[in-house]
Amino acid sequence: MSLAEKLDAMREGSSKRIPADKRAIMGQATADLRASGILDGAAKVGDRLPEFSLRNAHGVEVHSADLLGQGPIVLSVFRGTW
Repeated sequence: MSLAEKLDAMREGSSKRIPADKRAIMGQATADLRASGILDGAAKVGDRLPEFSLRNAHGVEVHSADLLGQGPIVLSVFRGTW
């Protein structure tokens, strides 16, 4: 299954799980954010990011330059605190 297919399945599952009134609020919030122009400054797929350092899931600081020496980087961002 492709990523696009997985995302479509997740959206379909969400539409069944989330009540219609809550989906409407979320949809309006998304539309408001898009209309605000906030996406104009957001990184796009394929954009090059500046060098950075972050702590991994184990609390160890990793540097993008070191990781790039091993190959391409896939960066996942999770909401919340650990």
